Amino acid sequence: MKALRTFDRRPSARRRRPTDARVIHQIASWCLGYPDDDVLARVDLMRAALDEAGDDPAAQRIRVTVDHLAAGDPGDLRREYIDLFDLSRRQTLYLSYWTDGDTRRRGTTLGEFKQLYRDSGYLVDLHGELPDHLPIVLEFSARADPERGVEVLEKHRAALELIKFSLLEHESPYAATLDAVCRTLPSPSPPDRESAMAMSRPVPTETVGLEPYDPRLLPLDPT
Repeated sequence: MKALRTFDRRPSARRRRPTDARVIHQIASWCLGYPDDDVLARVDLMRAALDEAGDDPAAQRIRVTVDHLAAGDPGDLRREYIDLFDLSRRQTLYLSYWTDGDTRRRGTTLGEFKQLYRDSGYLVDLHGELPDHLPIVLEFSARADPERGVEVLEKHRAALELIKFSLLEHESPYAATLDAVCRTLPSPSPPDRESAMAMSRPVPTETVGLEPYDPRLLPLDPT
């Protein structure tokens, strides 16, 4: 699993928003990617960027995850990541799951993510990932189109909050990264999991008609 995606600029209009939000989204993209050697080699770079952000609350929160990556054994970090994000739907980072579940209409949502990337004026290499994977969306927001990136993240705000609260229940340092991302969005965070659930619609459970038969589109252990 590759953690780094490439967004190569085409000659098109540039959009900007405050640097600190772009920095948070890029670091969050790395922190929520599989902790392979490439990600772990960026720990010092992430720390340096956070040092420049000063006492920004989002930067202070995401530093918790960065410090966790810096201190952890690589093998332990990778097992932890798989247990949290690959083997449990309660923390899945595929945003279309939270809106469409394992249903046929999920393919339409994935297509909308692909179209978003096409329309941005960037060449996007997903490295075999699905386009709704949160680390990809965050890097898109950081490097490609910050305005549209924030819109998409805000649209999926309920999912981000539910992932955050589930990670808090696990006492996971990754919760700090979700919290940091939510702090960069325009609306306030809900105070608790029940309020976050009220923001979302029930996840559909249909599992037929999914093509191709990608394991990332199939049901996960609900724990």
